[in-house]
Amino acid sequence: MADDMIRKIRHFFYCVVWIGKDKLTKPFIGKPDIRSIEETYEKILKEHVSVSRFGDGEFKWMADLPQNTFQNPSPEMKERLIEISKSDLEHHIVCLSDTFGDLRQFNHYGREFWGCFMGMYRKKWMDFLKPGKVYYNTNMTRPYMDYVDKTPCANRFRMLKEIWRDRNVVLVEGDKSRLGVGNDLFDTASSVKRILAPATNAFDKYDKIWNRVCQLEKDTLILLALGPTATILAYDLAKEGFQAIDIGHVDVEYEWFRMSAASKVPLKNKYVNESLEGRNIGELKDEIYESQILDRI
Repeated sequence: MADDMIRKIRHFFYCVVWIGKDKLTKPFIGKPDIRSIEETYEKILKEHVSVSRFGDGEFKWMADLPQNTFQNPSPEMKERLIEISKSDLEHHIVCLSDTFGDLRQFNHYGREFWGCFMGMYRKKWMDFLKPGKVYYNTNMTRPYMDYVDKTPCANRFRMLKEIWRDRNVVLVEGDKSRLGVGNDLFDTASSVKRILAPATNAFDKYDKIWNRVCQLEKDTLILLALGPTATILAYDLAKEGFQAIDIGHVDVEYEWFRMSAASKVPLKNKYVNESLEGRNIGELKDEIYESQILDRI
């Protein structure tokens, strides 16, 4: 009990120091121009752009910071992420977490996490970005859990579903992700197929994933859920004329939204990286899901 209290006190002072530091230094370091979640959806819907998303995980890989993750460190992956973070490729947008400014839109956990994170790393992250560049919102796929105001969420998911309305969709996902299984997230699509990649260390198989995806028809909408591999793959596919969107944990967020979850709870038969109980899942026996699988890598 005493050790637990000491840890809590240390954590409190740790947060106070870093959050205070960020408040003092933020006016001098600055912040990037990041558009809203709704503006991000509108950009995708109007211009059919591809999307690469950056969060704290991608930043840590770029900055050689330690993390408990599902991807081994890779110098090549690091360099590619840095390249993409400053890129201006036509028909492609780069998204950042909208956490460089006012954090009052987030719940207690979000304010504490990002306040400390920015206190430690704001300057370093800004060094990876291109001055004057317009960035879009990484939370386009995470519009629910971390926000205080949940009232926009239904409309956000409605707009998200419009992106794949009447499109032939191929999900390139980790083999335990199971996006859309058991819910109506992709019901607006004309068809849904899947290419299953490794749940961990997907970048080690990048060439194999790339070669398989490039066999798809160019009018296919490719939705990627492979951590930093998806960030890079979306950019490379955009250069080849595909529309590819890094959608990350969108299915998990949608499930939490549907159940009005107040915390990041595990989900049946789906991999939830942010919940320890959600990382150990069993096999899925679902005929529709099996029929959608084009390939396993």
